[in-house]
Amino acid sequence: MEKSGKRSRAGDLFAVAISTCGVGYLPLAPGTWGSLVGVAIYLVVYVVEFNLGIYLLHKGWSGPLIESWLYSADLVLLLALFIGGVAASSRASRVFGEKDPSRTVIDEVIGQLVVFLFIPLTMSFWLIGAAFLLFRLFDIWKPFPIDKLQELPGGLGVCADDVLAGVYAGIALNVIYSVSLTL
Repeated sequence: MEKSGKRSRAGDLFAVAISTCGVGYLPLAPGTWGSLVGVAIYLVVYVVEFNLGIYLLHKGWSGPLIESWLYSADLVLLLALFIGGVAASSRASRVFGEKDPSRTVIDEVIGQLVVFLFIPLTMSFWLIGAAFLLFRLFDIWKPFPIDKLQELPGGLGVCADDVLAGVYAGIALNVIYSVSLTL
């Protein structure tokens, strides 16, 4: 029985570590810190995918083929992060004894990454900054039906509202990006 107790505590610690992303305990607006983790992950992904793209071009792959596979990989990785985030958030909520603890920021990380799916992979700092600000706006404002998604059970309720906030912010960002290209 003691082994399963240790395993359970280790699982709890792992879930808390994943759900807090190392920044959930920082003072003042942990959700903002979580969004910044999402931006940092995006920047790392950009560098990796840019270099991988150059490598694949030299191997004879076409630009559209590279872009398609990298985008598919991004979607699969984001889905895996969402599934893991829901599981970690569910368990962390039980550990913290709260439905949506403010220390749990994996949902903000995921939501922030969703925003970047709506624009081409870029290092444009104005676009990255706009993505960050728009996500924070929609995550805090929670227009319908974002606010209703929080009522879903467990980690699904913790993460789903941020995913939809990311979709709203992504749509707004895509419109801004498109307008900027026409000016």
